[in-house]
This record gives sequence, structure tokens and C-alpha cells, in this order.
Amino acid sequence: MSATLRGHLLALFAVSVWGTTFVSTKLLLQHLSPVQILFDRFLLAWLVLWLLHPVWRGWEGWKQELHYAAMGATGVTLYFLTENYALQFTQASNVGLLVSSAPLLTALLAHFFSTDEGLSRPLVIGSLIAFAGVALVMFNGSVVLQLNPLGDLLALSAGGMWALYSTLLKRVSKPHGLLHLTRRIFGYGLLTMLPALWLTGYTAALPTILLHQVWPQLLFLGLIASALCYVVWNNAVQLIGAVKASNYIYLIPAITMLTAAIILREQITPLALLGAALIVAGVWFAEHGSPLLRRTSSSTRQAKYQAPYASDNQIEK
Repeated sequence: MSATLRGHLLALFAVSVWGTTFVSTKLLLQHLSPVQILFDRFLLAWLVLWLLHPVWRGWEGWKQELHYAAMGATGVTLYFLTENYALQFTQASNVGLLVSSAPLLTALLAHFFSTDEGLSRPLVIGSLIAFAGVALVMFNGSVVLQLNPLGDLLALSAGGMWALYSTLLKRVSKPHGLLHLTRRIFGYGLLTMLPALWLTGYTAALPTILLHQVWPQLLFLGLIASALCYVVWNNAVQLIGAVKASNYIYLIPAITMLTAAIILREQITPLALLGAALIVAGVWFAEHGSPLLRRTSSSTRQAKYQAPYASDNQIEK
């Protein structure tokens, strides 16, 4: 299997799992606060990664450590806090739609701050198609849009935080392996989470965690959705780049919709199914483009290189 194909499969696996986490989080919110879920989830993930890779690495220099800290703050603390608090100020559909701007924001950042990734016509067209599909899935047939400046800005900020994380991740070296890299990111994520814990009065709700309605969901979020999927995602970004990996994020709302329909018995409308089809089509188009665009681009390049010779022939005649 080629490295490129492996990267695409890893990204698809990660977003497939993340698409189910909204259902688990919704079930946990009946017993724990958003900050409790966030801290307990990543503390468990950090401990698991430590058990899998019990090697302590010392200080790696200010530049490298600040890079780790920036990834922990953007990809863990700020992403989840802005997303969770956005839900308190605006509709869930608004949050899901605006957070799904992460792939396009990642492409914009890569275009200006990267030399090997940038905007292309298929990427832009495919992103717009997928984004339209996300809108249909999130609103699920309900054409009611209520704007709330604070909540919507927080949701857009969450998408921006993930875009920053993916861009920073593409630029980091991983001399000690993906397990060490991900554990280091989680460690800084937990550190940057401390002010939020203090402001919200966090307490370790051990009796609640031991409830049979809680611990299986928390184990899933910590072991699978965090420890495993962040390692998988980090590997995918290293293999295929931040832009191509981030395009798979568009699939998360469609996966969430299907999971909610199966587990929570939520209704799926024909409009939402159309949105899911648009998401898949948009992700495919962003990666592969269309034969028509490729032929047009090829014809343009041929004309560009043949034009000088045609002019020379005309002059000789």
C-alpha cells in the first residue's frame, strides 16, 4: 500500500470515529459538564499514551516546546472550548456549519504559509460543494437560520483553531515518533486547560464517572476518539498534507447524522440525504477534480508551450 493511500485511509478512519463522538458527548452531558468531559477525556488519553510509550523526553528547546504548546492549545483546549461554549449561545446547526469551515480555512492558511500546499480550482469548487452539503445536513430540512454574533463567532473560531492545529502539525518534526508527539500535544493541552478548570470550578466526579451510563462513553472518547484517532490523524497529515486530510472533515456531519439516526432515533429528511451526497461528491471533487477541468488545463498548457513555435513558423513563411 502506498503512503498516499495509507494517509487517505487513516484520515477517513479518524473522521469516521469523530463523527460518532457528538452522540457520545450528548449522552455524557446528562451527567458531566463540558469542561469535565474535556479534561477527563484527554487526561485518560494522555495516560494511555504514556503506558504505550513510557519514555520521558527532556526539554527540546524553546522553539520546539512552544510549537508543541501551540498545537496543544489550538488542537485540544481552544478548539473544544470554543465549540462547546458556542453551543450555549447559538443553534447547534449554526455551530456544526461554521466549525465545518475548518478545511477551507486550512487551505487558506496553507496557501499563504506553505510552499507545497495551496489553493487549486478543484479544491475550491469541491470545498464549496461539500460545504453546501454540510449546510443541508446540519439544518436537516429546517430552513430556520437564527444568527447570534457571539455564538457564531465562537463556532467560526473553533474551525480556525483546527485549521491552525493542522497547519502547525504539518510543519513539526517528529524525531521521537507519533506516540511521543501526540502525548506531548495532549500534555500541553491539559496544561492550557487549567485556567478553564479553575474558572468553572472543576471537580473530579468519580462516583458519576463509575456509572454504567458514563464510563463506557468516557472510555470511548478517551481511548478511541482521542488517543487512537489523534495519532492516526497526525500520521495522515504527515503523509498527505494538512489540506487533503482536512477535506475529510466535511464528512463528519454526515457520519454524525447517520449515527444519531441509528442510536438516538433522530429523523433523517430527504434534504439531509441530498446534503450527505453533496459532501461525498465535494470531497471527491476536491481530491480528484473532473476530467473536463483536467482536459481544459492540459489544453491551456499545450497552447502556452506551442504558441511560440507557431509564431516562429509564421515568421519563417
